[in-house]
Amino acid sequence: MRKLVAVVAGLFLFTSLHAQSGLPDTQIKDVNSSKKVAFNQTVEKGKVTLISFWATWCVPCKKEIKNITLKMNDWKKQADFNYMTVSIDESRAEGLVRGYAKSQGWNFPFYIDPNSDLKRSLNFQSVPFTVIIDKEGKVVFTHSGYEEGGEEEIFAKVKEYASK
Repeated sequence: MRKLVAVVAGLFLFTSLHAQSGLPDTQIKDVNSSKKVAFNQTVEKGKVTLISFWATWCVPCKKEIKNITLKMNDWKKQADFNYMTVSIDESRAEGLVRGYAKSQGWNFPFYIDPNSDLKRSLNFQSVPFTVIIDKEGKVVFTHSGYEEGGEEEIFAKVKEYASK
């Protein structure tokens, strides 16, 4: 019964996100510059974008991002896409987010959603949460959770949408 409820909830979430005509203009904060920016302005039109939602306290989130980062150079040779992360930590944890990103050598954009406004706009409950935005700026794939190796399935989707 629980699995059925989870599947129905997942399908509802996917359908509602897939049906969106565009991305929300919800304000998030660029952790490097400390400037607020509309989420829909962080995605480059004409290019697929992979987004990892995470938190400093989420071990699976950190593992997923680390594994994606390790494979990024090889993946970029196979598909033209952008990658970014959005932390759902509270605003008082912004320093932790910045420190963690710098300690990991992140060379991609990373943002914070300090009041969970974007999380509510995209209607998800927990992290890790992964989103793929297509070239037209629409959510075409979402995934909750992370298991070792799961990044390969996500990258297969990135390649699929990047080739369209």
